[in-house]
Amino acid sequence: MRKTLEVINELKREGLIKDYAIGGAIAALRWTEPFFTRDLDIFVIPQKEPNEKELVILSDIYEYLKDRGYNQWIGQWLIIEGVPVEFIPAEGLAREALDNAITIEFEGIETRVISPEYLIALFLKAFREKDKAKIQLLLQQAEINMERLKLLLNKYNLTGRFNSIYKNE
Repeated sequence: MRKTLEVINELKREGLIKDYAIGGAIAALRWTEPFFTRDLDIFVIPQKEPNEKELVILSDIYEYLKDRGYNQWIGQWLIIEGVPVEFIPAEGLAREALDNAITIEFEGIETRVISPEYLIALFLKAFREKDKAKIQLLLQQAEINMERLKLLLNKYNLTGRFNSIYKNE
């Protein structure tokens, strides 16, 4: 993972992305006990941000990585230093989560990770069974700022979804 994060940080240094943060299960692992996951979700702000009528284009990132020898794909994941990586344009809730990400050090590499409150909101938005399990872990094991979480749930209309499943937490 260390080498993968070095490559992601290089994308930022080289100006291909403005910023990034780790999301998904790997981010949840920062706040909980270990569990299995196979991929690294990287929420990114592209260097050239589109207006609301334009598609988000990540081809500059992929071309740069291809030129560096990273051209093996498995499904939607690009393999970087042996790690399946998915680049996800950060919009709406994901953009706010990225903007409020926490800087940490992982194996000597500075990186950014989405906070547990934003992860819960993002997992509620996706609302798959595996996301519900990650929410459960976060609620049980992470230090959650409940006031911040409530504000996010209200702002993104996720309170009903959260309460319907997790009201007893």
